[in-house]
Amino acid sequence: MDTTIIEGRSISKPPYFDGTNCDEWKERIKIFIQSVDFKLWLVIKNGSKIPKKLINGLELVKSEDEFNDEDMKIMEHEAKAKNILSCALNPDDLKRVSSCQTAKEMWEELDNVVTASNINSTPVLSRVQTSEHKRPNLDFLNETGDDPMKRFLNLCVPLHKLALKGNWPEAKRILEKEEKLKHAAIARGWPTVLHIAAGANHIHFVKELLKILDENAIELKDIKGNTAFCFAAAAGNMEIVELMLKRIPHLAIERGGKGYTPIQFAALQGRCKMTWHLYDKTKHCFKDDDWNLLFFACIYTGIYDLALKMVRERNELAFARDENEETALHLLAKNQTPLDSGCHCPEVNHNPIIINPGMKNHVVFQLVKYLWTTILDKHYGKPELDEIINHPSRLIFDAAEVGNFGFLSELISVYPSLIWDVDSKNRTILHIAVLHRHVSIFHLVHQIGNIKGIIVTYEDGEEGNTLLHMAAKLAPRSQLELVSGAAFQMSVELLWFQKVKKIMLPAQIKARNSKGLTAQELFSNEHEKLRENAESWMKKTAESCMLISTVIATGVFAAAITLPGGNDGTGKPNFLKKASFLVFAISDALAFISSSTAILIFFSILVSRYGEYDFYKSLPLKLIFGLITLFISITSMMVAFSSSFFIIYYHGSKWVPICISILCFLPILLYIGLQFSLFSDIISSAYYWRTLSKPGKNMIYIQKM
Repeated sequence: MDTTIIEGRSISKPPYFDGTNCDEWKERIKIFIQSVDFKLWLVIKNGSKIPKKLINGLELVKSEDEFNDEDMKIMEHEAKAKNILSCALNPDDLKRVSSCQTAKEMWEELDNVVTASNINSTPVLSRVQTSEHKRPNLDFLNETGDDPMKRFLNLCVPLHKLALKGNWPEAKRILEKEEKLKHAAIARGWPTVLHIAAGANHIHFVKELLKILDENAIELKDIKGNTAFCFAAAAGNMEIVELMLKRIPHLAIERGGKGYTPIQFAALQGRCKMTWHLYDKTKHCFKDDDWNLLFFACIYTGIYDLALKMVRERNELAFARDENEETALHLLAKNQTPLDSGCHCPEVNHNPIIINPGMKNHVVFQLVKYLWTTILDKHYGKPELDEIINHPSRLIFDAAEVGNFGFLSELISVYPSLIWDVDSKNRTILHIAVLHRHVSIFHLVHQIGNIKGIIVTYEDGEEGNTLLHMAAKLAPRSQLELVSGAAFQMSVELLWFQKVKKIMLPAQIKARNSKGLTAQELFSNEHEKLRENAESWMKKTAESCMLISTVIATGVFAAAITLPGGNDGTGKPNFLKKASFLVFAISDALAFISSSTAILIFFSILVSRYGEYDFYKSLPLKLIFGLITLFISITSMMVAFSSSFFIIYYHGSKWVPICISILCFLPILLYIGLQFSLFSDIISSAYYWRTLSKPGKNMIYIQKM
């Protein structure tokens, strides 16, 4: 919706001179050249010292072969200055100055050539003329004897800023000073003050502005043909839209840039409420292209409830294709987060479509179900069906690749034959699910019974890889990063391999692909680097934790033999019968035992052989138990420390041990916070093991009649 940027407004290329407004262009090119290299501007302004030589008292220009380093630097600046000026000129003016030898001559000659024509040049805002739509006043800057640029800077620029900020009192003063500004373009791209205020969502500003504008001013369009109403619709401001519709009702169907209606601007910006609000006001003027554009805009931005309403009213939208030749189903298949929508669409309560009962009854899955059943009703058993679902890409394999369980569930439940479909490499959706590590889709093997014995025999047509070879390949980075920590990533990869191995036929487990590798050999090759990273990560973690455990064990052991409060000379503690002493004794002993246990566990990790299958369960479980015992030792140590203060300060101020006891728990909280990522890895890994080990939601369901 931004119409203020046109050719030449760039920090990387010189302002373009189109033959008009020479004064403005010269000021802009001057600033541009100075920003590139101030020395280049001095070359244009003062001229460069052309390298010369003295022969018999005469100064002659040096040839290029005679240049020294200093001469070359001078000519390099001259060439750069001429190049910038040449790049900034239109073809006609470039021809006029092409014979000039220096940048200074080009600058002066250009000034002479355009001076006459510059007197009557068009104002800065009126270089593009059109009669296709109502345009703002582009000539008021030239209507007085003042410099147009000065009037633009003194009137238009401040008004533009005030409209952006919503400062109506100051803007009103400027409009009262120059009333023609109400109908004028105040910036590049021809936006009026109403365009700016509506796009900036300043309700009070627009409300007051509409009181002093006539209908013609409200309907003015910018250089792209957009009304201020288009700006308001794209911004999603309901109040501004209603204020403008109250004045001019037909603005809702007034087309803007590219022939779009305001509702299409709103949909493309993901303005759900605005799109719904304008739908009934606008659809009566839609052409076929308008229906398609709005429908796909709703799909792109997640306004699924309106998309469902549209396709119910107009079934041919199910077969429509966008500029990439994709249908709505193609777009929905690739949606990795189907439950995320631009307007957080609610469930459709009016005549809802029944979907998989194991999923949330979200409108996006209702939309998928309706689109799919509409296509099947018309083309079931016909060649056209294959064309729709397989061009420009294969629907079910797109969904399987991103793990779109809900999408596949609706398609396969209505049309179970899709389970047998294979892609160009002879892979089913189960092969794709294993390759991309999508648990929910992999669980389909638990629902298809003995059929899986046939599907698992399918081999990759290119490399001869079985389903187990797919599991042996390294998971995509996006899936690996779901579990941080190389050791746990390796553990999950091994878990996948083992689970797929259980459903394979015995003869296929040892099968070799076209490269002569079994699945186990391929796994070792693919995961060698990950195994090395896992070993390094595990060792560093164990070393750090072991050091902490050793320090704790040393401290609590010293505290055990140096009793708080001393003894009575016979070795009997003075405060043996105090409850706080009992707490100290138990917590100190627990701290020593748990820290010693942690030392042994982390030591066993350090001396492990770090084979592949050590990461399957052994090493992760050791690390989990080691961290648990370390946490227990830290907590027990802090309890022992705080209880010792209750013993020492028993006859003193009670607030001292109480405050210290409270502060003692801060390190525990800090430990939890600093190690949260590690604990989350452990929890997520355990959760992942559980989800992969147990059947998930049913992908295939039977709809009740």
